[in-house]
Amino acid sequence: MNIYMRELKAHTKSILIWCAGMIFLVAAGMGKYSAGASAGDNSMNELIGKMPQSLQNLFGVGTFDLTIALEFFAILFMYILFLAAIHAVMLGSGIISKEERDRTAEFLLVKPVSRQKILTAKLLASVTILLVFFLVTYAVSYAILSYYSKGAAFEDGLMKLMASFGAIQLLFLSIGAFFAGIFKNPKRSGAAGTAVMMIMYIVAVIVDVVEKLDFLKYITFFQYYDAKDILKGGYSIIYPVISVVIIALLIYGAYHFYQKRDMKI
Repeated sequence: MNIYMRELKAHTKSILIWCAGMIFLVAAGMGKYSAGASAGDNSMNELIGKMPQSLQNLFGVGTFDLTIALEFFAILFMYILFLAAIHAVMLGSGIISKEERDRTAEFLLVKPVSRQKILTAKLLASVTILLVFFLVTYAVSYAILSYYSKGAAFEDGLMKLMASFGAIQLLFLSIGAFFAGIFKNPKRSGAAGTAVMMIMYIVAVIVDVVEKLDFLKYITFFQYYDAKDILKGGYSIIYPVISVVIIALLIYGAYHFYQKRDMKI
């Protein structure tokens, strides 16, 4: 419990900054909606319709009606997921390896607590921090959509999108924790987790642009929770199932390697 509370206290400032960044992203992104779509102006849809299909796919437009607040938010949602992924993978790698980074690992390891309990406390603290980030993102998204929707229903769609937000958080937290369990050098774990996240994001963009490469969607978590499939139908239950399996394997790997490797003191 002491380790859990210590980690929460240590990350208070960080989570406040991340929450402020997310609030700005959602508010600024949806602020563009009021520039034309909220007034019932269909010129945005007409402009998008003239763009090449590959370019529409690149920016995540074309499928959605930009005069509807929820569907405009769905375009912004890819960038929201990207920010959530960055936060989660950095949190997962950093919270486990920060004692080695700060050269204070010996003070933690001499305590009468097993490595398994240490890692469990750190992961629980990480999930708590992710929950705070999730709730702030949900609250600001709900408030802004309530304002722009003018009474139109959006709650079910937002709930589905936010469920995918939570899944992305857990997936990339697991990746960060896995690499932190493997690498003795804290910089390597953070770099490896971030590199995997960036590769997945690039692959997700490529899959959207090049239809022939659709088979690559199984190797990028961003395609598991595509707003188009979630809101427009055709979403497969196989993705949440795969996600649970991947998270379980990554967390198992984090425990396995963390307990066996030499610590950098």
